[in-house]
Amino acid sequence: MKGTLIVLEGIDGSGKETQASLLEEKLKTQGKKVMHVSFPDYESPSSSLVKMYLHGDFGSSPEDVNPYAASLFYAVDRFASYRTKWKSFYENGGIVIADRYTTSNMVHQMTKYEDRDKRREFLLWLEKTEYGELELPRPDLVILLDIPLEISERLVRERAQKGGSMDIHEQHLDYLRKCHEAYGELLHLYGWTRISCTEKGKLRPIEDIGNDIEKAVNEKL
Repeated sequence: MKGTLIVLEGIDGSGKETQASLLEEKLKTQGKKVMHVSFPDYESPSSSLVKMYLHGDFGSSPEDVNPYAASLFYAVDRFASYRTKWKSFYENGGIVIADRYTTSNMVHQMTKYEDRDKRREFLLWLEKTEYGELELPRPDLVILLDIPLEISERLVRERAQKGGSMDIHEQHLDYLRKCHEAYGELLHLYGWTRISCTEKGKLRPIEDIGNDIEKAVNEKL
């Protein structure tokens, strides 16, 4: 009995982890079997190459590592997580909430190509690799937590000032801008569900955003 995979996506600072945890709690109160996973899985040895990439060991700029190589770092981490942590739960009908997934590979790596045809070629390869060759499940619902670029940049800076590290993605604001644009492209290409995290230029209350997410999920379930 196949389970349900729900993915929360969004640019840095959009609140994916917070909303994933909140959704997990809400679904559990409804009596549903739920598991929350997050990618990269930094607690697992499988994320070693991801950590090296984000730390800048392979180059100080995201463009220093081609999309196919970088995607494999993340894909292997997801494969390890699926096989060791949630495959059985998912295959027995459980609901899995993922904070980032293959969808993050799509947005972060496709931006390294300006050519539209090369982008689509990469996306097709990524789908074949992760969903086909690695046999990872496709998401049943992808929710994009949409947040204006300027707010994302401010939140990333504030997090760094409070002691949080900035990886090579966050250090290059032009790269964040490209990712923000790419989310819009993927939203329409794959039919993701968009939920705005702001209203009149200000962040909406966490609870209000969470209610919109819960409604979208219950409609899917």
